[in-house]
Amino acid sequence: MAIHNLKYLKNKRKELRNNLTPAEATMWMYLQNSRLGRKFRRQHSVGNYILDFYCPSEKLAIEVDGSSHDDYSAEMYDKQRTDFLNNKGITVIRFNNLDVFESEELVCGEIKKHFKT
Repeated sequence: MAIHNLKYLKNKRKELRNNLTPAEATMWMYLQNSRLGRKFRRQHSVGNYILDFYCPSEKLAIEVDGSSHDDYSAEMYDKQRTDFLNNKGITVIRFNNLDVFESEELVCGEIKKHFKT
Protein backbone atom coordinates (compact mmCIF):
# COMPACT_ATOMS: atom_id res chain seq x y z
CA MET A 1 0.00 0.00 0.00
CA ALA A 2 1.45 3.35 -1.06
CA ILE A 3 1.83 5.92 1.72
CA HIS A 4 4.21 8.42 0.09
CA ASN A 5 2.91 11.59 -1.58
CA LEU A 6 -0.75 10.63 -1.60
CA LYS A 7 -2.65 12.43 -4.36
CA TYR A 8 -5.15 14.15 -2.09
CA LEU A 9 -2.27 16.07 -0.45
CA LYS A 10 -0.68 17.20 -3.73
CA ASN A 11 -2.10 20.74 -3.72
CA LYS A 12 -1.27 21.25 -0.04
CA ARG A 13 2.33 20.05 -0.59
CA LYS A 14 2.68 22.44 -3.52
CA GLU A 15 1.25 25.33 -1.51
CA LEU A 16 3.68 24.64 1.34
CA ARG A 17 6.65 24.39 -1.08
CA ASN A 18 5.72 27.74 -2.56
CA ASN A 19 5.33 29.38 0.86
CA LEU A 20 8.27 28.20 2.95
CA THR A 21 8.81 29.93 6.27
CA PRO A 22 12.08 31.88 6.49
CA ALA A 23 13.59 29.08 8.61
CA GLU A 24 12.48 26.41 6.12
CA ALA A 25 13.96 28.45 3.24
CA THR A 26 17.26 28.66 5.12
CA MET A 27 17.23 24.93 5.83
CA TRP A 28 16.50 24.26 2.16
CA MET A 29 19.65 26.21 1.26
CA TYR A 30 21.61 23.75 3.43
CA LEU A 31 19.97 20.68 1.87
CA GLN A 32 19.31 21.45 -1.80
CA ASN A 33 21.47 20.17 -4.64
CA SER A 34 22.75 17.33 -2.42
CA ARG A 35 25.04 19.72 -0.52
CA LEU A 36 25.24 17.20 2.34
CA GLY A 37 25.82 14.30 -0.03
CA ARG A 38 22.19 13.14 0.03
CA LYS A 39 19.08 14.09 -1.94
CA PHE A 40 16.34 15.74 0.10
CA ARG A 41 12.79 16.56 -0.89
CA ARG A 42 10.73 19.49 0.38
CA GLN A 43 7.20 18.98 1.65
CA HIS A 44 7.10 15.23 1.10
CA SER A 45 4.10 13.43 2.55
CA VAL A 46 4.02 10.10 4.34
CA GLY A 47 0.53 8.91 5.19
CA ASN A 48 -1.48 11.95 6.23
CA TYR A 49 1.58 13.92 7.32
CA ILE A 50 3.55 16.42 5.26
CA LEU A 51 7.21 16.50 6.25
CA ASP A 52 9.26 19.68 5.93
CA PHE A 53 12.16 17.73 4.40
CA TYR A 54 12.70 14.05 3.62
CA CYS A 55 15.73 12.05 2.51
CA PRO A 56 14.45 8.80 0.94
CA SER A 57 17.84 7.05 0.90
CA GLU A 58 18.28 7.56 4.65
CA LYS A 59 14.59 7.40 5.61
CA LEU A 60 15.23 10.65 7.46
CA ALA A 61 12.70 13.42 8.09
CA ILE A 62 13.77 16.89 9.15
CA GLU A 63 11.31 19.22 10.80
CA VAL A 64 11.89 22.93 11.41
CA ASP A 65 9.82 24.06 14.37
CA GLY A 66 8.78 27.59 15.20
CA SER A 67 6.94 28.83 18.27
CA SER A 68 3.69 27.22 17.10
CA HIS A 69 5.14 23.89 18.29
CA ASP A 70 5.57 25.10 21.88
CA ASP A 71 2.10 24.45 23.30
CA TYR A 72 0.87 21.17 24.71
CA SER A 73 -1.53 20.23 21.90
CA ALA A 74 1.20 20.82 19.30
CA GLU A 75 3.62 18.70 21.32
CA MET A 76 1.08 15.86 21.44
CA TYR A 77 0.44 16.13 17.68
CA ASP A 78 4.19 16.12 17.00
CA LYS A 79 4.63 13.04 19.21
CA GLN A 80 1.81 11.18 17.45
CA ARG A 81 3.29 12.12 14.10
CA THR A 82 6.82 11.07 15.10
CA ASP A 83 5.52 7.75 16.46
CA PHE A 84 3.72 7.08 13.15
CA LEU A 85 6.84 7.89 11.13
CA ASN A 86 9.11 5.86 13.41
CA ASN A 87 6.77 2.89 12.96
CA LYS A 88 7.32 3.26 9.19
CA GLY A 89 11.10 3.13 9.73
CA ILE A 90 11.59 6.89 9.35
CA THR A 91 13.81 8.79 11.78
CA VAL A 92 12.63 12.30 12.65
CA ILE A 93 14.97 15.04 13.77
CA ARG A 94 13.80 18.50 14.76
CA PHE A 95 15.46 21.87 14.81
CA ASN A 96 14.08 25.11 16.15
CA ASN A 97 14.12 28.20 13.97
CA LEU A 98 16.88 29.90 15.96
CA ASP A 99 19.29 26.98 15.45
CA VAL A 100 18.60 26.99 11.71
CA PHE A 101 19.32 30.72 11.46
CA GLU A 102 22.35 30.84 13.73
CA SER A 103 24.10 27.46 13.57
CA GLU A 104 24.46 26.07 10.05
CA GLU A 105 27.51 24.00 11.03
CA LEU A 106 25.75 22.51 14.07
CA VAL A 107 22.55 21.76 12.13
CA CYS A 108 24.35 20.16 9.17
CA GLY A 109 26.61 18.18 11.51
CA GLU A 110 23.58 16.84 13.39
CA ILE A 111 21.88 15.81 10.15
CA LYS A 112 25.03 14.01 8.95
CA LYS A 113 25.16 12.04 12.24
CA HIS A 114 21.94 10.34 11.12
CA PHE A 115 23.37 9.12 7.81
CA LYS A 116 23.89 5.36 7.78
CA THR A 117 27.14 5.45 5.78
